[in-house]
Amino acid sequence: MNGDSVISIEGATKTFRDFWLRPTVNAVDGLSLEVRKGEVFGLLGPNGSGKSTTIKLILGLLAPTLGRISVFGLSPRAVAARAKIGYLPELSYLHPFLTARETIMYYAGLCNLSRSVAAERTRELLKMVKLEDVSNRVVSGFSKGMARRVALASALVGKPELLILDEPTSGLDPVSTKEVKTLVKALAKNGMTVLMTSHLLADAEDVCDRVMILDRGKSVAEGRVAELGESLEEFFLAKVGNADEFVLADFLA
Repeated sequence: MNGDSVISIEGATKTFRDFWLRPTVNAVDGLSLEVRKGEVFGLLGPNGSGKSTTIKLILGLLAPTLGRISVFGLSPRAVAARAKIGYLPELSYLHPFLTARETIMYYAGLCNLSRSVAAERTRELLKMVKLEDVSNRVVSGFSKGMARRVALASALVGKPELLILDEPTSGLDPVSTKEVKTLVKALAKNGMTVLMTSHLLADAEDVCDRVMILDRGKSVAEGRVAELGESLEEFFLAKVGNADEFVLADFLA
């Protein structure tokens, strides 16, 4: 493994089985990738391409059927590796009766931060995600964009070295999307390693240093965004299929 490597995956396959233990699908199929320290790496692909399964393998929530995965040179299930990771899932389930401040304090407690350190860290994060003025409001009254920012702050409370974002801008309005992307770029500039999944190609073009395109669990392309052509969208469609294949006239006939 390279000394700058944060995530290393070598020939990983994840096969899901049915009730009778018969193989049904390879959600990830012979995947190899490396994410280096301080970069923003994007996993791109259509729905069902294996992005979320790959994230779960990296987090140790799933074990690979074949292959090897390491995070900071350790098993993804090692406590020392998990202590360095912040994770924002695609769907954020926040306790509806807690305020934004209480939510972040709760996650600070899970990170074993002292109350004084947790309070200071919470104050810093509320300012970072621009929720200071509403910090004492319960999150059930928040818009999706505001709730997403609370969840992102919660993922950052332990000062992780690796931040994993699963579809971080999904369902957000343009203003909230821009704010999340600006924050991701700022975190990377300050040395944090970021792995994000997305099917929104404009987001990847704006923030990622390198990307990998997945299709049916396999890598079909990898490289720096600038090296993949003038339009990431055109490159993506060439690799995983063009929307023009869906013929509206056939449907309406």
